[in-house]
Amino acid sequence: MNNQSTASRRPKLSLSSFYAATIAFVVATLFAGREKNVVVGVQAFVPLAQEVTLGGPRRPTSRTTTTATTTTTLGAFFDKMFEEEGPLGKGITVGKVQVALTTTDRSRNSIFGALEQAVNENQGSTNYDLACLAQGVCLALLRRKSSWTAACSNYKWFKEDDYGRAESLFNEWANREAVKFEKEYPARSSGDDASAPTCVVVSLLLELAGDQTELEGAGFSFARTEEVLQSIASDAMVDDGDCVNAVEVFWTPGDPSEVLTNTDLVVDFPELVTI
Repeated sequence: MNNQSTASRRPKLSLSSFYAATIAFVVATLFAGREKNVVVGVQAFVPLAQEVTLGGPRRPTSRTTTTATTTTTLGAFFDKMFEEEGPLGKGITVGKVQVALTTTDRSRNSIFGALEQAVNENQGSTNYDLACLAQGVCLALLRRKSSWTAACSNYKWFKEDDYGRAESLFNEWANREAVKFEKEYPARSSGDDASAPTCVVVSLLLELAGDQTELEGAGFSFARTEEVLQSIASDAMVDDGDCVNAVEVFWTPGDPSEVLTNTDLVVDFPELVTI
């Protein structure tokens, strides 16, 4: 009689075999489509500026078509696997979205007035103040969707332990924008029509705790640009704004008397994508 139990006939799976099988599965999944390359930004239009860091104004420059690529790698996959989950996901995300639009209105009801209002109402430096500022800028742009001419976005994800690198990238991007927005543009002459159209460029930089906010695709279409702005506006207020670590806002022209042309946009903001 065979007294061997059924359980004793089952092959034992060693720990090393388990890890090998897991890694093989992950690699197969990534190469089956999890790896993605996202091109963000190409070309467009824009000029002069105002900067708000919760602070004051500044002004823009430069021409070279640039692209940004985001690739999901095996290392990033494992980094996220072991990160703690927060209200908006894992890790830290540094992002930037830019929108160009045209307007003839320079009154308090214009995009200029809306941006000034968002800044003036959120002068503090708490997470909630920063969140309200980000939301206010996004809503001001969403309300003027019909005037959009170009947009772009970019972002980079960091592990929570790499908060220093995330802050460094945020500062680097903010300084780069500040330099561009330092440029002044010709003012209307006394004989020009006061309602002459001008281009306006708004740049929003932010650092968020988490990875769930949609920051990819602005400039690909009106719908994708709208999705990015809506995602920022809603996610910024999660947990009373505690997920928002930093915000900077720039816009140009900063002086209503100045005029930005389409040529200025192409030269000074080549990353913008016409929509």
